[in-house]
Amino acid sequence: MTSETVTTVPTADQIRRAPKVLLHDHLDGGLRPATVAELARATGYDGLPETDPEALGAWFREAADSGSLERYLETFAHTCAVMQTREALVRVAAECAEDLAADGVVYAEVRYAPEQHLERGLTLEEVVEAVNEGFREGERRAREAGHRIRVGVLLTAMRHAARSLEIAELANRYRDAGVVGFDIAGAEAGHPPTRHLDAFEYLKRENNHFTIHAGEAFGLPSIWQALQWCGADRLGHGVRIIDDIQVAEDGSVKLGRLAAYVRDRRVPLEMCPTSNLQTGAAPSYAEHPIGLLRRLRFRVTVNTDNRLMSGTGMSREFEHLVETFGYTLDDMQWFTVNAMKSAFIPFDERLAMINDVIKPGYAELKSEWLFREAAAAGR
Repeated sequence: MTSETVTTVPTADQIRRAPKVLLHDHLDGGLRPATVAELARATGYDGLPETDPEALGAWFREAADSGSLERYLETFAHTCAVMQTREALVRVAAECAEDLAADGVVYAEVRYAPEQHLERGLTLEEVVEAVNEGFREGERRAREAGHRIRVGVLLTAMRHAARSLEIAELANRYRDAGVVGFDIAGAEAGHPPTRHLDAFEYLKRENNHFTIHAGEAFGLPSIWQALQWCGADRLGHGVRIIDDIQVAEDGSVKLGRLAAYVRDRRVPLEMCPTSNLQTGAAPSYAEHPIGLLRRLRFRVTVNTDNRLMSGTGMSREFEHLVETFGYTLDDMQWFTVNAMKSAFIPFDERLAMINDVIKPGYAELKSEWLFREAAAAGR
C-alpha cells in the first residue's frame, strides 16, 4: 500500500507545516498592516485611510475586493509611500522573510520595482542593497525561530515606464548578491511586453533569467508575445492560457497550438488563485483554470501575489485548493516540486532543495497516518 492510496485531505495544520515554494510575491503587496501604520507615523505620511492596524488591514482587503481597478491600485500607493527610506525597506524585507518562513515557505522569490522607492533620495543601488540586507536579516530571524527559508529577489520594471533596460542591467549587476532574475509588471492592456525587447535581449545575452506578467488581465496575445517575442522563462499568472483549451461535453480536451506549446515546453505558470478572483481573471476557486491545468499536467505553481491585499498566504492558498478540488498532500508536493524546478537558482541547488527538504518534509507528513492508525488500533 503506497502513501497515495491512503492519503486523505490534509488538515490546516499539515498544510501549514508542509514545505512550500513561492515564485510570485510582491514585496509592496505583503506588508503587515501594523508596519504600514508605524512607518507612516515615522515618516510623516498622512495619507492612510485608517491608522488602526486592524481597520487598515480590513481596508486593504476590501479595496482589493471592490472590483474597482482604481481603488485596487490605490492600495499600492499607500504601501510604496511608506517604503521610501533605507530603514523602512530593510524592515519590510526582513518581516516578509519571517512571515513566509512562519507559513512553511522554504524558498521564495519576492519581486519589487526599485524605481518606485526613490522619492526620498535613495538611488536604485541603495534600494537593492537595503532590501537584500532585510532579507538576510529575515532569514536569520527565521532560523532563530526554528524555521528555514531562502529568499531570492526579482527586480521588476514597470511596463508603462521606460526604465526596463536600466532595471535589467541592475538585476544583472546584483545577480551574485541576492537578485535571481527580472520581471515586468503593470497594466497589460496597451503596454505589451514587446515594448521592452531591449531589456529582454540584454538579459538573454547575459544568460540571465526573467519572468513576465502575462495572460492575467489580457488574453492569449500577451502570452504569445511574452514567450515567442521576448523569450520569457516563466509566465506571471498565465491564467488566460485556458482560452486556448477546448473542453467538450464528454470531457475530452483539445489544446490549441499555444496551449500545447506551453505544456510541451514545460513553461512554468505562476498562478495566484485568490488574486485572480479579485481582479476578475477567474470567477471562483472552482472555476479557476488551475484545476484543469493541474489535471492536464501543465507546469502549474501556486502563489500569493499580494498577501496584504488578498488577506492570504501560501497555506491559505492551498487551503482553498484543498477545499475546492480535494487535493491531497501528494498534490501539494506536485505543485511544490513544480515550483522548485522552475526557480531561478542553479540546478544543483534546486535539486538539493527538492531531495533534502521538500520530499522528506512531505514524506514525514504523509507518514503520520501510520501513527494515527496505530493509536486508533490501540484504543
